[in-house]
Amino acid sequence: MNRRWSGLRRPALLLAWIVLLAACFAQVEIQIEGPNGWASALPTWRVHGHWLLDLFWGGRPLTGYHAWVFSFMALVFHLPCVLAGPYSWRLETRCLGSLMIFWILEDFLWFAWNPAYGVARLAPAFVPWHRHWVLGLPTDYYTFLTVGGVLLWSSFRAAPDDVGAAP
Repeated sequence: MNRRWSGLRRPALLLAWIVLLAACFAQVEIQIEGPNGWASALPTWRVHGHWLLDLFWGGRPLTGYHAWVFSFMALVFHLPCVLAGPYSWRLETRCLGSLMIFWILEDFLWFAWNPAYGVARLAPAFVPWHRHWVLGLPTDYYTFLTVGGVLLWSSFRAAPDDVGAAP
């Protein structure tokens, strides 16, 4: 097998898996939230207007639904850390990068597949819970895709002691 393809197989498989997870979870959230994005019609607690929400949550309210869903998905994405044996920063970097890319893909697919929205309604006029936009998309998309991509890329880079090692 071509050495280059051999080196790209694992990252490609991981990205395909992330897309599959995001697609499934987007459908789950569409079924739960329907046309009421950001859990606006769910019977859950909410925290509004705290400065930490601006810093870490994009200005969106923190809901009980999202606090538990985000925690659950963080644990799911860190399951390899538990199963793989010894913890490593490389594995942590891969988990965090995967999680960041997952959330952006899931959010985009929620809009694309939600009958109440579609990609055409992924816009500030229809999506008040995304408060910050650049070039027609929420700024979270750019931030998370960039940081998540860098984390994933760095997790697959050969460490100095890996150079010349058998694949």
